[in-house]
Amino acid sequence: MPETYVSPLDRLSKTLNATIEKSLFVIGFSMAAIVAVQVFFRYVLNHSLFWSEELARFLLIWLTFLGASVAYHRRVHPGIDTITLLFPAHLKKKAVVCVHLASLALFSVMIVYGCQFAYFVRLQISPALYLPKWIIFSIVPFSGGVLMIHALALLVKDLKEGRRGC
Repeated sequence: MPETYVSPLDRLSKTLNATIEKSLFVIGFSMAAIVAVQVFFRYVLNHSLFWSEELARFLLIWLTFLGASVAYHRRVHPGIDTITLLFPAHLKKKAVVCVHLASLALFSVMIVYGCQFAYFVRLQISPALYLPKWIIFSIVPFSGGVLMIHALALLVKDLKEGRRGC
């Protein structure tokens, strides 16, 4: 296996991340534009857009969950490595594997309970936009799935490369 070999899981992770990064730009720009238009309408035209606050809030929720997946993929999520820096190399590798396994467990919880909650609110609609709430809350299991793909790709990569601590 040559060094330039990229596993299908890693390719999927990178493709998902690239798509989500582009989506984050669109979501962030849309949110900023909606808020700016709302400010203009409220203070200049003296007429409030009743739906803008709700849409901006929903976009922020999606931005947060999708942004977390990008941060995880880039390995810039917050972490405390003070203790693991003191570990010998073989324990650092075990700590990294344990962190990935704990992350996979958390992402599984996000998927399972996110699906359950989205199903629970399936008949509710948002007050201003009349959107089904399951669409809004579907970001939790979706991002859990994306995070799981990233975690599996990083786990495989770390096991192959024998990476240093968190």
